[in-house]
Amino acid sequence: MLADWLPAIVMVVLFALGTPIAFAIAISALSFFLVASDEVPLNIFVQKMVTATDSYPLLAIPFFVLAGAIMNRAGITRKLLALADALVGHVTGALAQMCTVLATLLGGLTASSSADAAMLAKVLGPEMTRHGYSPAFAAVITSCAAIITALIPPSIGLIIYGYIADASIGRLFVGGIVPGLMLAGSLMVVTAIISKRRGYLPLRQVRASRAELFTAFREALWALSIPVFIIAGIRYGIFTPTEAGAITVLYVILVGLFAYRSLRLADLPKLLQETALDTASVMLMICAASAFGFYLAWERIPPQMAAWLVSLTQDPTMLLLLINVMLILLGTAVEGTSALIILTPIFVPILVKLGIDPVHFGIVLVTNLTIAGVTPPVGQMMFISSQVLKVPMDDYTMEVLPFLGALLGVLVLLTLFPQLTLWLPNLMYGT
Repeated sequence: MLADWLPAIVMVVLFALGTPIAFAIAISALSFFLVASDEVPLNIFVQKMVTATDSYPLLAIPFFVLAGAIMNRAGITRKLLALADALVGHVTGALAQMCTVLATLLGGLTASSSADAAMLAKVLGPEMTRHGYSPAFAAVITSCAAIITALIPPSIGLIIYGYIADASIGRLFVGGIVPGLMLAGSLMVVTAIISKRRGYLPLRQVRASRAELFTAFREALWALSIPVFIIAGIRYGIFTPTEAGAITVLYVILVGLFAYRSLRLADLPKLLQETALDTASVMLMICAASAFGFYLAWERIPPQMAAWLVSLTQDPTMLLLLINVMLILLGTAVEGTSALIILTPIFVPILVKLGIDPVHFGIVLVTNLTIAGVTPPVGQMMFISSQVLKVPMDDYTMEVLPFLGALLGVLVLLTLFPQLTLWLPNLMYGT
């Protein structure tokens, strides 16, 4: 019946009209409760919205967002930028390569691809254009490099997936390390090829000396220790992923106040305000998705979709490839976080029954949907970098194609070879 699919249709229309994501999902869910008011009391809509916030694992989100904001205010980016310069400042296209290296180093600090894209575009984008890089190329590399943040722990996307899929967040964090490094490597290869063709020059005439490398590494050591601190603490049971967020906030405050001495207590109120706003936008989407999830369960849409997918193929690898194609097409129209929240409860039960590890699928899903963030027409990181550098969408679209090819190549490898994702979690946690 058409009425059964009305909320999904409403959501697609609202997305097409540019309605803010959280409101589009919430209004779509509300339409179901209004139509089915004879069977389902309307107050359940409010209950589902509110009870979604009653989740211990989701407390990790505001803590890690706050930790990233503190580290940025404490000037940690400058320390990591100096380290990136010492590592790759002598190669062709040095500034673009530094962008990828910096994004990899920042992955354990910002926990947000959007925040990373904004920082990279503001810090390195103008420098690249001043050194002769095209603005479109600068926008593309700053947005694509921000994808790495979605996988290097801590990752807000992996926390949300772990909460919805009831998967180990610790294993997800560790499982994202190798794929994150693979994405960084693929971006650096494409950057090297394009930079050589266009003559984008190095920043240094000679490679940094061992003394310079040691100095840059020593000054960035406090920042580099944070991801290690988080993973080791979770692995050895010192704290849970949620507690890790709170402890990380305390840790970075102490680092900013006493190690780098670039953070003031007077900065904290503004940082708390920024964190509250960023967290509220994510939590509002989660609340709306909870109500929308009730509609999906009531209409038995996940089992119907499961039956349809299994009718196409029961081969786990082929099914994953089909899901990837579906997600890529969906990602051109729907923002990644909302798609993650909506699709996780649909796909995970299907794939677990077919023997696919939920950690493996989580990494594939988050990678796929984060790549959508740099894909026109609705890529969030694309919008951020393009807006900062004043780049038209047409120019961005032409520049992003080779990078998209490399990113999708990594996605296919992660899909076909689960051990790329699972060997490190299995090594640390056991099989």
